Amino acid sequence: MTRRAASADTRETDDGSGAVRRLVPHARRFLARRSGVLVRLALWSLAETGQAFLVGYGVARAVDQGFLAGDTRQGLLWLTVALVAVLLGAPVIRGVFAELAGLTEPLRDGLVRHAVDRSLGSAAAGGPGGTDRAAVSRLTNQVEIARDSFAGLVLTLRSFVFTAAGALLGLLSLHPSLLVVVLPPLSLGLGLFLVTLRPMAGAQRRALAADEALGDHAARSRAALRDLTACGTGPAAARRGAELIEDAAAAARVLAGWAAVRTAALGVAGHLPVLALLLAVPWLRGRGVTAGALLGAFTYLVQSLLPALHTLMTALGAAGSRLLVVLDRIIGPERPERTRAAEPERAGGPGSVRAPAATRTEPALAAAPRPAPGAGGGAVTARATAAIPGPGDDAPDLGGRPADRARTAAVELRSVTLSYGVRAEPVLDSLDLCVAPGEHLAVVGPSGIGKSTLTRLVAGTLAPSGGEVRVDGREVTGRPPAELAALRVLVPQEAYVFSGTLSDNLTYLRPGASRADLDAAVDALGLWPLVERLGGLDAPVRAAELSHGERQLVALTRAWVSPAPLLLLDEATCHLDPAAEARAEEALARRPGTLLVVAHRLSSAVRADRVLVLDGTDAVCGTHDEVLDRSPLYRDLTGHWQGGPARRR
Repeated sequence: MTRRAASADTRETDDGSGAVRRLVPHARRFLARRSGVLVRLALWSLAETGQAFLVGYGVARAVDQGFLAGDTRQGLLWLTVALVAVLLGAPVIRGVFAELAGLTEPLRDGLVRHAVDRSLGSAAAGGPGGTDRAAVSRLTNQVEIARDSFAGLVLTLRSFVFTAAGALLGLLSLHPSLLVVVLPPLSLGLGLFLVTLRPMAGAQRRALAADEALGDHAARSRAALRDLTACGTGPAAARRGAELIEDAAAAARVLAGWAAVRTAALGVAGHLPVLALLLAVPWLRGRGVTAGALLGAFTYLVQSLLPALHTLMTALGAAGSRLLVVLDRIIGPERPERTRAAEPERAGGPGSVRAPAATRTEPALAAAPRPAPGAGGGAVTARATAAIPGPGDDAPDLGGRPADRARTAAVELRSVTLSYGVRAEPVLDSLDLCVAPGEHLAVVGPSGIGKSTLTRLVAGTLAPSGGEVRVDGREVTGRPPAELAALRVLVPQEAYVFSGTLSDNLTYLRPGASRADLDAAVDALGLWPLVERLGGLDAPVRAAELSHGERQLVALTRAWVSPAPLLLLDEATCHLDPAAEARAEEALARRPGTLLVVAHRLSSAVRADRVLVLDGTDAVCGTHDEVLDRSPLYRDLTGHWQGGPARRR
């Protein structure tokens, strides 16, 4: 949503009047169907009115007709009446809570049904329901907030109305002049508080929306960290995050300001009546108000009226605002999401990958120094072959070492070391590697040994702690994202598919690709069944509607179309069956360029020209047969893949 649209939406709901108008018809229908519960609740509350009346009235009569008149027995009798009134409050409250369940539980059930119906209806209509991230929140947290807030409001509003009626009736029965003193400050504080309700609800709504937008941005950014790094869209996502943080802070400041006004109103209503009554004692005594009546008035204020008012204002200011906002979000009109924070297509376009939230720190790999080529002993050696350009568009001249292109290595690591921390053991230690142009290299090793770290180093999304990483003769560390995108494509395990047409997804890394190029890619990767199911290359595609394997095929086809001369597959075929994986890897190997694959099946390693084994103490590189002979770990892995011990050839 644009800022202008968001501002318009904010103006529409600033004072909460729109939400009130939308909710009033629903509230009327809900309460009309439960008139019996309301009548029983009112009858129990009438008893509370009598209780409030008797407490203050009993104290006043105990003083005037008992103790001050010298009749201790009469005074104690009236105090007993006040005590009995207090004790009768327990069964009254029990009856109130019993009837309250007849309102709150149907409300919760109705809100749950409405939330489920809306989400399923939206999904069935092809709307956002299928990926509605807020649906779970509405069904759990927001429904419970609405239920608890509604119960609290019913209790406090009912208690205030009937308690205030009893207390005011008691003040009137003691002396009408008492109302003249108590009512003005009480009404002033209550009126000031009521004035703040509408803007307070608007501030609560904006604060909730800002918090949801910030949380959604953080979740999307965390899920797309590798995309953001690979595509260079991290700064844009960071700027958007800073804007959302600023919006959330501004909304919180406004909410705090209105909370301060509400506190002032509470102070006026809670303290001024008592102060006014104290100051007016001489005037009241002059008008015939007795000492017992004054003490009874203070009892009404301190024990009944002011606590009920304090509870009402607190509940309306907090629970009332939350209830208004949450109900409008559940049963009000659907709103489009305010932000698509961190989606690569918003912040510079989707990359060829979608990564997990973070790359874990992997166990150390300390490789011994490599002997010179030809010395054997497990060295990672180079093969000098001619450089082969990528398909389609030629990659731009990015500068770098002006060497003979025919002798430039596709990938070269020179004494590369990587540690996740100053004192941490290195994941890779002084690793030397040279991959020739056009070569197909498979990287194998136990889980967490550093395979994904190696692909990130080659892709330029992770800087080494020491050493140098070169792709096509150019050092990748510190290069702009556009230059890195022209050199390599990284496809991780979690393939990224963005909203748009299938053709948009396949041509993202090469917008000028022709339809013939796309047909060739689709045919090579075996994507035709998916194309036909979706309705053609120009059909819209939604990631949620694709299986993990289909998303991986889309990402692999996108990589095949890319003009980059180097493809990095980090377990990018793990959701494919063996036949589909073999077809995909063979197609990508036939593609002009270099292929580096993190293998998770033996067949993937066997198909490669060479195999690099990372075992935590050394790195062994060679053909499948050579590595099988030199690496005990590779023999163990081969036996595991084959379901039995591997034998040397």
